[in-house]
Amino acid sequence: MCLCPCVRFSVWVFVCMYVCHLLLPCLLSFNVDQKTGLSFSGPLEDMFGYSVQQFANAEGKWVLIGSPHAGQPSKRTGDVYKCPVGTGDNTCIKLELPQNTTVPNLREVKENMTMGTTLVTNPSGGFLACGPQYGYMCGQQQFISGVCANVSSSFEVLNSIAPAVQECAKELDIVIVLDGSNSIYPWSSILEFLLKFLANIEIGPQLSQVGIVSYGENVTHRVNLSQFDNRESLLRKVMALPQDTGIKTMTASGIETARKEAFMEERGARPGVKKVMVIVTDGESHDSHELDRVIDECQDDGIERFGIAVLGDYNRQNKSAAEIHKFIKEIKSISSEPLGEHFFNVSDEVALLTIVDALGSRIFALEATSGNHTSSFAREMSQAGFSAHTYEGGVLLGAVGAYDWNGTVEMHLAGRSVAPDNLQFFDPETEAGYEGLAGYLGYDVQSAATPDGTLYIAGAPRYNHTGRVVLYRLDEKDKVVVTQILKGEQIGSYFGSVLQTVDVDKDSYTDLLLVGSPMYMGRERDEQGQVYVYKYNQAGLFEHQFTLRPVNQSCCNARTASCTNKNEPCGARFGTAIAAVSDLNLDGFNDVAIGAPLENDHRGAVYIYHGAERALKEAFVQVRRRARFKFFGLSIHGSWDLPWLFIHFLSPSGLGGASLFFCADVGELRATMTFDPSKINIQQTNCEFQDRRTVCVQTELCFTYSIKSDKGAPAAKIRYALTLDALRAKARASFSGPEDKRRISRNTSMTDKKCFTEHFRMSASDFVPSLAHIHTGVNSSSSCLCIDNTRRGFTSRTALTLVFFVCLKVFWDTITFIKISHIVHILEVER
Repeated sequence: MCLCPCVRFSVWVFVCMYVCHLLLPCLLSFNVDQKTGLSFSGPLEDMFGYSVQQFANAEGKWVLIGSPHAGQPSKRTGDVYKCPVGTGDNTCIKLELPQNTTVPNLREVKENMTMGTTLVTNPSGGFLACGPQYGYMCGQQQFISGVCANVSSSFEVLNSIAPAVQECAKELDIVIVLDGSNSIYPWSSILEFLLKFLANIEIGPQLSQVGIVSYGENVTHRVNLSQFDNRESLLRKVMALPQDTGIKTMTASGIETARKEAFMEERGARPGVKKVMVIVTDGESHDSHELDRVIDECQDDGIERFGIAVLGDYNRQNKSAAEIHKFIKEIKSISSEPLGEHFFNVSDEVALLTIVDALGSRIFALEATSGNHTSSFAREMSQAGFSAHTYEGGVLLGAVGAYDWNGTVEMHLAGRSVAPDNLQFFDPETEAGYEGLAGYLGYDVQSAATPDGTLYIAGAPRYNHTGRVVLYRLDEKDKVVVTQILKGEQIGSYFGSVLQTVDVDKDSYTDLLLVGSPMYMGRERDEQGQVYVYKYNQAGLFEHQFTLRPVNQSCCNARTASCTNKNEPCGARFGTAIAAVSDLNLDGFNDVAIGAPLENDHRGAVYIYHGAERALKEAFVQVRRRARFKFFGLSIHGSWDLPWLFIHFLSPSGLGGASLFFCADVGELRATMTFDPSKINIQQTNCEFQDRRTVCVQTELCFTYSIKSDKGAPAAKIRYALTLDALRAKARASFSGPEDKRRISRNTSMTDKKCFTEHFRMSASDFVPSLAHIHTGVNSSSSCLCIDNTRRGFTSRTALTLVFFVCLKVFWDTITFIKISHIVHILEVER
C-alpha cells in the first residue's frame, strides 16, 4: 500500500480541452511524476492532439501532435506539429505537411484532407503522417484516395504515398438517345435538361465525346461523336435541336441505330473507350418486341445504359397505375444493372432538371473506374491511411473505403506493393458469395513477428455488424492466405477497431494481441468498452486468455436519485486507444496502456497493465484525469527513453492540448541487521551501566541500494531511524550514549552498499513474558519516497522488540519507486 502522496512517476503526453499543468492524484504502484510534466497547447477546433507520437532525431526529443482540422476556416487541411522536449521551450511548430505533400499529374483536393489523423514512427527513422480524406478530381467526380507523407528524421517530406490513386480514364463516348415524339411536352424542358447535363461534361479529343440520336417514328443522327471538340460549340448546337414529332415511339429502333451507327468509328467512336448510352423516353415503345434482342446486343458490345422514364404524358392523361407500372418495367429492362445506379423516373419533363446531378455523378464515375459499370467502387474511395503500421519489413495502410467500404490493406513490402481485393480476406468455404457492405477492413492494422514469419492483422469493426479481425499471411504469389478470424460478440461494439501486438518478454517475437471493442455495451446500455487479450500459442494461433474491462460507469436514468454524469454518451469507451509501451516499472517485461476517454463523465482515464512472462497481469493501475480536462486517453504512445533523465515515455492524449509526464527509474533499497549476541541471557551480563551490570548488544545494519537502469545509480541520501520496544510506553532498553535514548536517527549518503554499527543495552531487569504485536511501517512524510507498508504479527514468550523504520530521500528526482525490505527483529530473552 502507498503511504506517500505519490510514489510512482511516468511520462504522459495527452491532449485536453483546457490546457495547463496536470497534477495527477496518487497513482497506485506506478512511477508517474506529477511535478515535472510539460504542456503543449493548440486550438480545440483544429482537433489538436487527435494523434500523438514520440520522436527522436539528431536534434533531440520531440512529441509529434496531429491536428487533422488545422487551417480553419478557409482550408481545413490538417497538419502535424513538432513539440520539443527538454529544451525549456514548449512552443510547437507546424510542419506544413499538406503543402509539401503532393501527387503529380492530378487535380488535387486538399481541403478537408485531415492530415495528421494518423501518425506512426518508422523503425528506420522518420515517420508517416496520413490524410485519409485527401482527394482528386476525375472529370466532375471527386475521389477520396487518401495520402501519406513519408517524412525524414529532419522533418522533410521525402515522398507522398498514395497507393489508391489511379489515372483518370477521361475518355468516354456518350450517345444520348432522345425521344422526340409528339407526347414530349414542352420540348424546351428537354433542351434545358440537355444543356445542364452537357455543361458538366469535359468535351475534347482526349476527353469525352457526345453524340445525339433522336427518334419518333423515324431515327435521326443529330450530333456525331467527333463533330465537336469543345463544349461551347456543342451547347450552341443543342440549343437549336428540333423535335422529331410523330405519333409512334420507336425506342428499340432508336437504341439499335445508336448501337450500330452512332458508335461507329466513322462517326467518331474511339476503339477501347468506354461506351455510354443515355435513353430518355416518355412512353412504351411501339416496337417493344425488338427490345430484348437490341438490349442483348448492346450488352455484348459493352455499352452501359442509363434509362430515364418521363411520366409527364401518363400523368396528363390520367393513365392507370397498371399502365405506368408497365412503362416503368420496360425502361428498367433497357437500363444496365444494378437498376439503382442506372434507372431514373421523373414526374414530367420539367422535373428532368432534378436528376442532372445524380445522372452526371454516376456517369462521371466511369472516368476513374476500369470496369464497364458504375455499380460499385473499387479503390476510388479507399481513404488509404485511415490507419497505418510500420515494421522492419514495410508499411501497412488501412484503406477502409475500398470496395464499397468493405476495405482492404495497402501493403508496401521490400520494394513491392500489394493491394489485395476485398474478396481475398473472406474464407471461400464459409463465406462464399458474401456481398456485405461497409465492413471497414483496415480500420486498424498491425503485424506480428512469429517464428514462421510475419503475420498481418486487420480489423473490420462493422463486418456483420459485430466486427471481426482477420489474420493472414502472403503466399509466394502475394495472395492472401487467411490463417485465423477472430469474431466480435455484440452488435455495434466495434470489435477490431483498435489492435495492438505486444512483445512482452523482449525476445523479438509477438506474445500477445489485444483487440479493442470500445463501444461494447454494459449492463446499463452504456458504452463501457472492453479489450480482448489473445496469446500466441505453439499452434500458430492467437488464443483468447481473458477480457479486460474498465471500472463500471454509473449512468443517469429515470430511477437515479442523484447523478453527476452530465455528458452523453455514458460509459468509458475503454479500448479507444491501446498502446504497447516500454517497460515502465523496469521489471524486465514490456507493459500496456489502454485509454478510456469517456470515463468519469468524459474526463477520461488510462489503465496501465504490467507485463509478465509472455503474458499480461490482469490487475491494472488507473490514471484518472482531473475535473477540468476532457478525453484523457484518446490517443496513447510510449516507446523511447531520455537517458539524461533516466525516464521512459508513456504519452496519452485528449483534445486541445498535450502534456508530457515522466516515468522514473525503479530503485530498490534492501536492509539487513545482525546482532551480537544473537540471544540475550539476562543472567550473563557483559557490560556495566549506572553502577550495575547489564547486557549490551551490538547490531550491524547494512543497506544495499540499487537502481533498475542501465544508466547507473545516482548517489542517494538516506535517513534511517531505529526504535527499541516501540509498542511499550516505556522501553526496556536504550541505545548507548549519554542521553539514554530509545530511538536514534542517522543521515548518510550512498551509491551501492553501506553498513553501520550501533550499540544498545538492557535498562530493565524485570522481563515479564509478553504477547508482542509487531507493527512495521515507513515514515509517511511528503519527502519520503517509500512503499510496502506491511503488518505482521508475532507471538513470543519473552521478547525484546526492535522496530526498524527507514525513510529514503534521493538527490535527483528521477528515482521515485523505492522498494524497501523492512526489518523487524525479535531478540529472544533467556532467563
